[in-house]
Amino acid sequence: MRILSWNINGVRTLPQYHPWNTFKTFEGILDELKADIICFQEMKTSRASLQPSAALPGRFDAFFSFPANKGGYSGVAVYTDSRTVVPLKAEEGLSGRIQPALKPPLAPAERISAAYPQAHELALFTDAPDRTPTDPGALDAEGRALALDVGLFVLVNVYCPNETSDARLPFKMDFHRMLQARVAQLIGERREVVVVGDMNICAAPLDHCDGHLPSHASVFYDHPARRWFRDWLAPNGPMVDAVREFWPERDGMYTVWNMKLCARETNYGTRVDYILTTPGLTKWLKGGNTLPSVKGSDHCPIYVDLHDEITLESGEVVKLRDAMQFGTRTEPPRLASKFWPEYSGKQKLLSSFFSKGGTDTISKSPSPPQLKASSPSTIIGPSRSTQPLPPPPTASSSKSSIKPSPSPSTSHPSRPLKRKSSGPQSAETSSSNSTSQSKKRKPGQAKLSSFFTKPPAKSASSLEVVVVDDDNDDPEGGGTEHQLHADYLLACELSASQQDLVEQSAEAGQDKGKGKGKEAWSQLFAPVAPPKCTIHREPAKLFTVNKPGPNKGKTFYICSR
Repeated sequence: MRILSWNINGVRTLPQYHPWNTFKTFEGILDELKADIICFQEMKTSRASLQPSAALPGRFDAFFSFPANKGGYSGVAVYTDSRTVVPLKAEEGLSGRIQPALKPPLAPAERISAAYPQAHELALFTDAPDRTPTDPGALDAEGRALALDVGLFVLVNVYCPNETSDARLPFKMDFHRMLQARVAQLIGERREVVVVGDMNICAAPLDHCDGHLPSHASVFYDHPARRWFRDWLAPNGPMVDAVREFWPERDGMYTVWNMKLCARETNYGTRVDYILTTPGLTKWLKGGNTLPSVKGSDHCPIYVDLHDEITLESGEVVKLRDAMQFGTRTEPPRLASKFWPEYSGKQKLLSSFFSKGGTDTISKSPSPPQLKASSPSTIIGPSRSTQPLPPPPTASSSKSSIKPSPSPSTSHPSRPLKRKSSGPQSAETSSSNSTSQSKKRKPGQAKLSSFFTKPPAKSASSLEVVVVDDDNDDPEGGGTEHQLHADYLLACELSASQQDLVEQSAEAGQDKGKGKGKEAWSQLFAPVAPPKCTIHREPAKLFTVNKPGPNKGKTFYICSR
């Protein structure tokens, strides 16, 4: 089994790097890391902006802790492969005060511990006599810790604060001391503990690029955070630096570099990412290392491997699966993202309202009738019954039809539009026009592009109109029909006047699209521009290695001067 920790510096920026940009899903990224428990720091996102593929990555169970107030900042996550690990319990933070948005809240049986660090029990940092120590609840408000009980041990994934200024030092030290107190409580409960993550502290001069300098080494432990970390690690304290145990004298084993200075290429960095274990777990450790060749962040991943089984002094063989109580439960704790309302089917996502076959919950309150056009010369009312439009009037009658005539909407503006009842009178009217068959519009919604295309030529007998009347029941509907004839003629004139303009704009759009396509293909196959020299800001020159050896044939750039 492998436990991997990585400060990814943003879950949304990781897929922008190779090889992570070659995977279509977030599950593919987790598979490529080849670990059973994956701990990320600096997620730099929020629950609302988290991508569904990162929240539900296939067979992996996901657990998150986000900042309470500051979005896109801090944040940690733990992914466990359900084929090998199923956590027994999970909770957010170190103080035990964070209650995630669960209904009902976590019960005492769902918590990892019965007691948690209290403010009066912590030796909080005070850099000034009048400074009030930080409240433990405020220390947990930045989404910096997750704790998972996996049976054999309690896993604590942390992203410790960085000392960005002198005013930030008290908060940093208080968080470290609350972490120390939380681990001490777990050890007092006879639990083994694994602490992984970005501690933002160098443990020894060997872990710093300038640690070999005498001027730097002499004052290395003057900083309070380094002094605290030295006292917490073995042999002074209870925690074992698991990776350093396998490489005790290795120099240059760094995990973070200054990317602005291109320090990773020269390995001018520091080691601030650790996997710490209690002494009782050292017999399970099989190996550990850093992965500086894995790109995607200014940090590199670190990992430890555990034995599948060990033999105790008594001769008893203990398997890791049994020690981790694998198989005792099939579902992860309720803190897992798969139980969030937006992913468990209890709450609709906003995108579902804009997808095909979305929600149909529409208010049943009465609404005013609306006119909806099925074609440029068709009017559809609230009902489905329609009447065919009479044939176009002759030249002599067209002049009289253009004259304004009273309409229902102008005669009675306050009355709602009504449709003629399907009584004997309407039946008589429809029988007089039985030769022209009405063509009903298919259900659905017209596309926006249909309003800018050339309307199809239709005979007058195939056009439909809804007959609307007023309180005066006119058997022949003369006034209304004259008004409709005028509307029909006006629509035909407008359609004819706009045809040429529509055709010209369509041709211009096609020519413009062809030009853009040609330009895009030319850019795609254009040669890659050489990088610029960081000193002179001039294009560098490409060279090829001709010397026999492993680098023969490889190309590289140097300054053209």
